[in-house]
Amino acid sequence: MMTFDTFYNELHELINKHEKNNTPLKVQKDLDVNIVKIFGENITALARAKNGLLDVTELAYATAEHHPYWNLLYNCSEITNIVLEKWNSELSKKDTSDIEWSIKELKQSLEKITKKINDI
Repeated sequence: MMTFDTFYNELHELINKHEKNNTPLKVQKDLDVNIVKIFGENITALARAKNGLLDVTELAYATAEHHPYWNLLYNCSEITNIVLEKWNSELSKKDTSDIEWSIKELKQSLEKITKKINDI
């Protein structure tokens, strides 16, 4: 059976081979949780942020609504998604309205969490 460590070591050899041939790659790894991301030469900070947000958004969508922090995560990711999508342009009236709605949802969720803490 192949372990993730074995896979990563083989992948690392492949990456080194391509880097020796002047293929610019950026590798981001967190081996404690078995994550390896490989970015090509044209990756930008904005593209990396959007890519990372996909993971956050997936968690927000997949998390049960009865989790006490679900709405915080969901609305933060919605705001961030709007901002990243419009990073190189202007926010529209609809965008600012959607952000404002998410902020209200965040405040309500935080109030519920704070109330629960204070009741303990």
